Amino acid sequence: MAGTEKVAMICTKGTLDWAYPPFILGSTAVALDKEVSMFFTFYGLNLLLKDTSKLRVSPAGNPGMPMKLPYGPEWLRKIDWAPKLPNLFMNNMPGFEWAASKMMLQSTKNHGVASVEELREMCQEFEVKFLACQMTVELFGYEHSDFIDGVEFVGASTFFDEAGDASKTMTLYL
Repeated sequence: MAGTEKVAMICTKGTLDWAYPPFILGSTAVALDKEVSMFFTFYGLNLLLKDTSKLRVSPAGNPGMPMKLPYGPEWLRKIDWAPKLPNLFMNNMPGFEWAASKMMLQSTKNHGVASVEELREMCQEFEVKFLACQMTVELFGYEHSDFIDGVEFVGASTFFDEAGDASKTMTLYL
């Protein structure tokens, strides 16, 4: 792909809400005719596991998360609950992470947004490179067989090789 613009991303978050940005940005960049490499490290490795059913929204990681209900009576769905419930209460309430995850999944379904698995498969079909940090794989006790097919297990230096001639680099951890 000589002359093709390259994009390199570092993906460090592994929650349901952080699964969407890298795959949406990656598939969009490929659709714009860019070559894309995504380096997954630390908790970002969760996004490459075969089983993503355990991915959850973490309200503690995103205190600015809007809390509008994706279902129920119209008057109840119009309320933004986030400013009405202190973060300390939300983050410590049993079952809140599960409820927030269900709300997000329902909201994405209501709006026709592809699932994490569908977006990930789309990226693979478009030949986005999925690079998993081998050191983190070992650190967390994973086996290569825990991950989807097509993942390359590499050292951090490989990311620098990929990013060295990239026109855009992104770190998805903020």
